[in-house]
Amino acid sequence: MALPKTQRAIVLHAVGSPVVLEERPVPEPGEDQLLVKVTVAGLNPHDHKVRDYGLFFSGKPYIMANDVAGEVVKIGPGPNTAKFAVGEHVFSQAFSPSPDSGGLQQYALLDVRFTTKVADTGLTDDEAATIPINAIAEYIGLFHSTGLGLPAPTTPEAKSFDYASQTILVIGGGSNTGHFGIELAKLAGFGRIVTVAGLHKEAELRAIGATHVIDRHADNVLEQIRAIVGDDLIYAVDVVNDGANQELGVAALSNSKKGILATLLRTEGSLDEKRIGPKKAGYERRFTIGASALYPELTVPFWENLPRWIQSGDLTPTKYQVVEGLDPAKINGVLDLYKEGKGAKFNVHP
Repeated sequence: MALPKTQRAIVLHAVGSPVVLEERPVPEPGEDQLLVKVTVAGLNPHDHKVRDYGLFFSGKPYIMANDVAGEVVKIGPGPNTAKFAVGEHVFSQAFSPSPDSGGLQQYALLDVRFTTKVADTGLTDDEAATIPINAIAEYIGLFHSTGLGLPAPTTPEAKSFDYASQTILVIGGGSNTGHFGIELAKLAGFGRIVTVAGLHKEAELRAIGATHVIDRHADNVLEQIRAIVGDDLIYAVDVVNDGANQELGVAALSNSKKGILATLLRTEGSLDEKRIGPKKAGYERRFTIGASALYPELTVPFWENLPRWIQSGDLTPTKYQVVEGLDPAKINGVLDLYKEGKGAKFNVHP
C-alpha cells in the first residue's frame, strides 16, 4: 500500500498560543526507526506546560503526545529493526526534538530501542498507550542516579539489595505516575510502601502494592507518615509537587540519616528548615527527567522486560478517556483542563 506524502497534524508554533491543525510531510524512517500509522496519541499534564510555559519546546514547530501506539507501516535500516514487521502494532515513548516523533499526527517515527509490540502484552492499543511516559518517569526516578539511584530490577545488584527491609514514600500515589511508582516499588521488593493520596483511591492503591495510604487532605499528614516510618525513612518520591511545595517529602525523611527525595518536577526554591526538621545528616532533593532516550543504559532493559511485567500483572494500564480525531478545539480543551489541574489520561485517536 502506497503511503501518502502529507498528513494532518496538531502543531504548536509559539509558547502561549493554541495548537493548530495543518498539513506536514510524512517522514521517512532512519536508522533504528519505525514509521507507524498512529492509532493512539496519549496526552499527559506536562503537555499543557509545553503549550503554556515552553517546557521542552525547542523553538521549532512542536507536536505533542509522547505516548504513542500505532501500526508499523515502514521499517528503517539498522541492527535492531529486524524484530519488527510491517502490520504489527507497537507502543513507545516518543521523546525527540524532531516533530516527526510526536503522537498528534497521522504518522510518526519511533525509536526501536524504546518500542514494544502490543501483542506481546495482551493489551489493547489504548491500554498500552497509558503506560510509556508515566511508567518510565518513575522507573528513572527510582533507579537512575538522578533519582533515588536504587538497583534496577533487571540488574544483578538488585538481587543482593535488601529491599524487603526498606520503606519508600510515594507522594501523589493517586496520579497516573504515582500508580507506576507504587507498582515499581512493589516490583523491586520494597517491604513497606507508604503513599499520600485521596482516600477514594485507597482500595485501588492497596491492590497494586501500597501497604499504607494516607489521606492527602488530612491536616496531620506528616504526623501520620512519621507514625508509620519513625525516623528511618531515606527514600521518597514526589510526583505532583514542585519547588517549595516539596516540603512534605523532605520533612518525612529521617532527621538522623541522610535521605533522598526524588521529584519529577523542578526543585527551585528553599524550604523552611523549621518545618522540615533538623536533618542532621543532610538530605538531597533530586529532579529527574523521565525520558527513555536520556538514559538508554537503564531504559533499554526496561523496554525489553516490559511485556513480561505487564503479562505478570506487575505493571498495569491506567484509566483513560478517548478524544476522537485531530480536532484542535478538542485538544486545546484537554490542555486547558490540565492547566486547571483537572482531567485524567486522554487518548487521542487521530
